[in-house]
Amino acid sequence: MRIDLNSDLGESYGNWELGDDAALLAIVTSANVACGFHAGDPTVLRRTCDQAVEDGVVIGAQVGYRDLAGFGRRFIDMDPAELTNEVLYQIGALDSFARVAGDRVRYVKPHGALYNAIVHHEEQAAAVVEAVRLYDARLPVLGLPGSVWLRLAAEAGLTVVREAFADRAYTPQGTLVPRRHPGAVLHDPSEVAERCLRMVRGEPITASDGSRLHIEAESICVHGDSPGAVRMARAVADRLSAAGVDLAAFAAPERTGLEGSRVHPDVR
Repeated sequence: MRIDLNSDLGESYGNWELGDDAALLAIVTSANVACGFHAGDPTVLRRTCDQAVEDGVVIGAQVGYRDLAGFGRRFIDMDPAELTNEVLYQIGALDSFARVAGDRVRYVKPHGALYNAIVHHEEQAAAVVEAVRLYDARLPVLGLPGSVWLRLAAEAGLTVVREAFADRAYTPQGTLVPRRHPGAVLHDPSEVAERCLRMVRGEPITASDGSRLHIEAESICVHGDSPGAVRMARAVADRLSAAGVDLAAFAAPERTGLEGSRVHPDVR
């Protein structure tokens, strides 16, 4: 058995710090790094990319709505062409820091309200697919199993990676329980770790109404902004490893071999 463990990182801004990126980068295999629109600033993003490369963690662009005040968790009704351009902008910005660090952006994951919107929103899903296709059609995309986003991405020839959430409750339909609802976020590390192991083994978990639900995924997300995120991620990683599950990124990192410059060979 093999699974990727990812987390949302690079979400601090100026003097405001969110999460413990350094500790999480020592645990996860993939980092969904903010791109400056929902969170993160240039210094934070460069530091996060530098440390990800140093720790051998794969860098993904976590793209979202331009909504710093709302942390990207508010839906924005955008013109599809504008959304495509904003996603292109974000991937390119993060890719510059990843390349300076010695690697590059290796996948794309939408954030927050955009992630949830494109589970069903055809126009916005197509707009994000178009941005990835235009930037680099080799980039895998991460998303909710059964979403319009992954369906359209696959139809466009992109590699799709199904994602499960360690610390979020699910509806019977396999979507995430909205954060404003009680019980939407799970807090018990032991319970979460056992649930993740069941998902990896293909066993059912309990949905919000008590029914049994199967979640098929190649990557599991532990939110970096959740209280106790490091303890949660460590519990999940330890439980999976103890059960013989190999923790490995779905996209392999690239190394330059340039000890001094740390510049990606593609940009020399």
